[in-house]
Amino acid sequence: MATSSGQSLKTAEASAGESISIHGIRKASAVTLHGRTLEPNRQIPLNREWVEEQRANTSAIERRAATIGTRRSVKKDWQAAWLLRAISCMDLTTLSGDDSAERVKRLCAKAKRPLQDHLIKALGVEDLHLTVGAVCVYHAFVETAVKALEGSGIPVAAVSTGFPAGLSPLETRVNEIRRSVEAGASEIDIVITRAHVFNGEWNALYDEVAAFKEACGPAHMKAILGTGDLLTLRNVARASWVAMMAGSDFIKTSTGKEAVNATLPVSLVMVRAIRDYAERTGMSVGYKPAGGIKTAKQSLDWLALMKDELGRPWLEPTLFRFGASSMLADIERQLEHHVTGRYSAVHRHPIA
Repeated sequence: MATSSGQSLKTAEASAGESISIHGIRKASAVTLHGRTLEPNRQIPLNREWVEEQRANTSAIERRAATIGTRRSVKKDWQAAWLLRAISCMDLTTLSGDDSAERVKRLCAKAKRPLQDHLIKALGVEDLHLTVGAVCVYHAFVETAVKALEGSGIPVAAVSTGFPAGLSPLETRVNEIRRSVEAGASEIDIVITRAHVFNGEWNALYDEVAAFKEACGPAHMKAILGTGDLLTLRNVARASWVAMMAGSDFIKTSTGKEAVNATLPVSLVMVRAIRDYAERTGMSVGYKPAGGIKTAKQSLDWLALMKDELGRPWLEPTLFRFGASSMLADIERQLEHHVTGRYSAVHRHPIA
């Protein structure tokens, strides 16, 4: 691909969101919504009225979600640019029972260089210094990941609080967070107790998430709601509001271990909760869909959702992440097709 095409790619990528920061270091620009400048989220008192008033028109939500992938057509350089944006917002993740230090090291190497050299050169985007948004691992591998990513500016996220069920004693879960932060994790993905949602125990849920946030200290906290277990979209909306009021920096759909993980209807409910919360409080909260997002096409659907509902600021890794791993291989294949006109075999794009 000629240099002029590479410049076109960078222009298109910038239109999907602000340019990717040099050397992977994310510089958060001012976050605005409807012309109003927002502050980062912080804990506020629980407002039960805000929680109880949440409703969800399931049929309307499902109809709207069904149109997300059909409302726009992104082709050629513009599609390639959106896929680069998806990479920059990816939490490259390994959460398997057979994880090892060597697998984590390979994952970190991929995080620092998510595209093969010949694709970067062909696309003409060498000076973007493209990296993923973060690497997400179990606590046991936090130190390994931190060492492997040293100097890259890529944060390490640790799953904590009895992941994935979140049913261990509260003191144990809080201590898990503290140990991960001490080991060098700068982001913590916590799991809520779903039973608090089923029982309408909003004070208990608020206190739990607030305790997790306090234990995180300077680390950013993503609250995993386990939406596949919450049964109704109204429960998803209510849990989102409680997690945000308790100080969550992000709300996240799933652990990736549920029978049903991230879906567009669930995402629409959570994203609109973020928007309504921002309008009421003047504070911004990030969003992370996780689990079951495996293709480049799916990444475009979620990016379109974020831009339509919240605008360009939520196309930055500071406010949007994909919880994914296998999706990166499919994005690479699509970008290779963009460059060569041919699809390569999946095994040519290894992750770990």
